Amino acid sequence: MQAGNVTYSSDADLPETVAVFPLSGALLLPGGQMPLNIFEPRYLALIDDAMSGARVIGMIQPRLDGAVQESGEPELCAVGCFGRITSLTETGDGRYLLNLQGIARFRVLDELESDEPYRLCRVCAFTADLSPGEGEEVVDRDALLKAFRSYLEANQLEADWESVSKASNETLVNALSMMSPYGAAEKQALLEAPDLKTRAETLVAITEISLARENSDDGNGTPILQ
Repeated sequence: MQAGNVTYSSDADLPETVAVFPLSGALLLPGGQMPLNIFEPRYLALIDDAMSGARVIGMIQPRLDGAVQESGEPELCAVGCFGRITSLTETGDGRYLLNLQGIARFRVLDELESDEPYRLCRVCAFTADLSPGEGEEVVDRDALLKAFRSYLEANQLEADWESVSKASNETLVNALSMMSPYGAAEKQALLEAPDLKTRAETLVAITEISLARENSDDGNGTPILQ
């Protein structure tokens, strides 16, 4: 997996301990690009430390059931994604604007006690994510594009179909998953899908359910715009 100027080819290229950025509704997938606006002091410190090291952080969601630790911090989902900081801009008002590129998913083994203001986790990488392109041939691209087109039509949106036609199945599935407007539970399901084919099928199913619900809510078959 190429991220910025670095190639990650095995779990030895990834940290066993990573600083995590819990963010509800955020989905980072291998190869995906995520812009972030960082302004909280503890996460500014996280970025400073990452930039002085390997430039890798972990994106993860708070646990979906709302469970919290004794400290008041939210418990974390079991799976997140490594991201490499590929660009960073200082705004002049104390914020960072940065771009994060997904490398590979990880499973949280445990959270570590730390004197840092941010949270650290011991993790295990999904090494299969470091070999992009695997499973592309089994993705039902027609079903994926049909669901995508239906969603756009229902919400009166447009797409760059020339770019879509040129995208690989992996790029298409992961990009559509990341840009989808669904909630935290759906995003976590897409993240935890065991392979690309399952992720594509999950995205199609979520989209079809969403469209059916919109039609049902309207009562006369006309999609309701969100």
